[in-house]
Amino acid sequence: MLKLAGINLPALFLRKKLRSNMELNTENKKALPNKSSSNTLFWILASVLLALGIVLNLVFSNLAFAIRIAGWLILSCVIVLLIFQTEQGKKVWSFTKGARIELRKVVWPTRQEATQITLLIAALVVVVALILWGVDSILMWALSLLNR
Repeated sequence: MLKLAGINLPALFLRKKLRSNMELNTENKKALPNKSSSNTLFWILASVLLALGIVLNLVFSNLAFAIRIAGWLILSCVIVLLIFQTEQGKKVWSFTKGARIELRKVVWPTRQEATQITLLIAALVVVVALILWGVDSILMWALSLLNR
């Protein structure tokens, strides 16, 4: 650790670095356009489309069910695309991509291992059920002795 006249130089450097990063972050926030208004616009548009879909579904209730389902599927895709344009939607998409990457890293059990584990769990369920049945029988027997 470098000390000069009682001052810890690495810590001083880190404090200055953090302070400069905080100043850059505040400058970047000022320079960025206001995204909350565009997020709000996308959420309002998605809500209006959903309400419009509900109203149109009621208006065209005499139309074939398959056609209404197709309309709902198309409308749902448009609404999801709108929502993915918002900050929350981008976070959800990023989380989904990360989850897929982690899912690829999973080492899945072989068929034999899965079968063995399933049989073991089934056997344990039977054993626990027998234990509970035995405890229940003993308690019922004890209660019947008290009721005599």
